[in-house]
Amino acid sequence: MNSDISDSIRFTQPELKDGLAVTDLIQNSPPLDLNSSYCYMLCCSLWAETSVCTWDGDKLIGFVSAFIRPDQPEALFIWQVAVHESARGKQLAKRMILEILKRPSSQPATVLHTTISPDNTASWRMFAGLTRALECESRTFDFLDKELHFHGLHESEELLEIGPFRHP
Repeated sequence: MNSDISDSIRFTQPELKDGLAVTDLIQNSPPLDLNSSYCYMLCCSLWAETSVCTWDGDKLIGFVSAFIRPDQPEALFIWQVAVHESARGKQLAKRMILEILKRPSSQPATVLHTTISPDNTASWRMFAGLTRALECESRTFDFLDKELHFHGLHESEELLEIGPFRHP
């Protein structure tokens, strides 16, 4: 276990009952977009095998929602990564994604996909570290345009592809 992370930290596969705790974590993790509790309950049930909750005792301190893309079964799409402010700066986000990649449900994936707004330096930095940890390359593509897709209400999002990689 990383010496920066408490020994009481445990990674679990999300369960339906974790949905409200995930909603609270996301709500308190700006600049993440908050979705409905119903949405997070679906993530915790339908995407449970490719998502992760991180607990410090009984407190949820991290969550990653991800799924295998139906149109590209070799791609694991990382949808949201949330780390409680008390656990930031300890590489927890990277460790959560690596934890997902160890699972049998993630074995078909040889690349990761995610979207990131150009000004989200924390996410770019974390995914650069993940790329190094996986000893592979990354590429970016234009994906969601601020004006075309969001009518100016949300920043543009670039698609980041990491891989191909070997599973940890």
